[in-house]
Amino acid sequence: MPHAAPIAADDHATDRVIRFLEDRIRSDPEDFRALNKLAGHYLQRLRETGNTEYLSLTFRAARRSLDVIPAELNLGGLTALAQAEYAAHNFVAARDHALRLTELDRGKSYPYEILGDALLELGEYEGAAEAFRQMAARSGGFGTQTRLARLASLRGEVDAAQSYFLRALAFALDSQAPSREALAWSRWQVGETAFATGDYEAAERHYREALTTFPDYYNARASLGRARAARGDVVGAIAHYEDVVLRLPDPTFVAALGDLYALAGRPGNAATQYALVEHIARLSALNGTLYNRQLALFYADHDMNAEAAYSNALAEYQVRRDIYGADAVAWTAFKAGKLAEAQTAMQEALRLGTRDARLFYHAGMIARAAGDEALAIDYLGRALALNPRFDPLHAPIARGTLEALRERSLYGRS
Repeated sequence: MPHAAPIAADDHATDRVIRFLEDRIRSDPEDFRALNKLAGHYLQRLRETGNTEYLSLTFRAARRSLDVIPAELNLGGLTALAQAEYAAHNFVAARDHALRLTELDRGKSYPYEILGDALLELGEYEGAAEAFRQMAARSGGFGTQTRLARLASLRGEVDAAQSYFLRALAFALDSQAPSREALAWSRWQVGETAFATGDYEAAERHYREALTTFPDYYNARASLGRARAARGDVVGAIAHYEDVVLRLPDPTFVAALGDLYALAGRPGNAATQYALVEHIARLSALNGTLYNRQLALFYADHDMNAEAAYSNALAEYQVRRDIYGADAVAWTAFKAGKLAEAQTAMQEALRLGTRDARLFYHAGMIARAAGDEALAIDYLGRALALNPRFDPLHAPIARGTLEALRERSLYGRS
């Protein structure tokens, strides 16, 4: 795979196109084609920046387009609305719109892409796999490879996931006009699969290559901070997280920065970041939907608002029954003292055979609380063998708990 090279930003050109389309719509509010193109540019900006203001703008453009021309004659408007619903974590609506698109445009791959993505988030894994098979039958390019990678990762097939992401990167590189966001995203994903198996050096290399391609790519910047922390460079990790949080105060990034401040002996700074997590998540109805799961896990990780965290995680899981939703229910139930519920949910979270150190850690801590020390040793050992520094706060807890359990086991047999 060739080394990363910078790709010139086309922000100014894109901004000019957006302004042109916005002017066009002001002069002709019923130009649904201009509205659809505008929605597409807003979605691309959302992917590039993570700024949810672009999501609100996408909704507005897509809905206005469909008000002008109904979906049956306006597939572009329906597609934009489905993509916006998906980005807003309204996966049921995204699924329903995608199903309609599969009826209206059967021969194309994109309806199955949107459908599979939505079903994956809803935990309907067999339906998602079938949608991706339909997508692959119509197009085997970049998008198909990334979806196959996600399925492989969920099934615990880490090497296969890495191969699919590398193929996706190859497709992106071979395109006539490579998108720097698509290239950076692909390199970041390759880095994520490396990090998940504890190869922090390789992960950092891929994150840096993503940033060579797209210097402001927020996901790669945050992950580089996480990799630096895993390699023992807390000061460097803080610098990377401070940079990304300044541009995009996503609750996950803000919480991670707070944890690093705590590790660095800066409790006041940590408290400020933790308060900001709650503020951002509650800032708007859209933020509440987007960040509900992150907020529930943040509470559980930091032993805060246990009952509220469990209630929020459980309410979301009634609709979005994916394995990470089950994990959120399990972890928040455990912290709320609902051990039976935690055990049941944890079984659901592990049902696909996903190899994720954080899942194994949660399973191990729940097993220990339930008195099954042998199972706790097994899960905690698997977490640390797979990814020994998966989290700067929780990996040491996992290690200390595992050592104590092993000593207890040895003592008990002596």
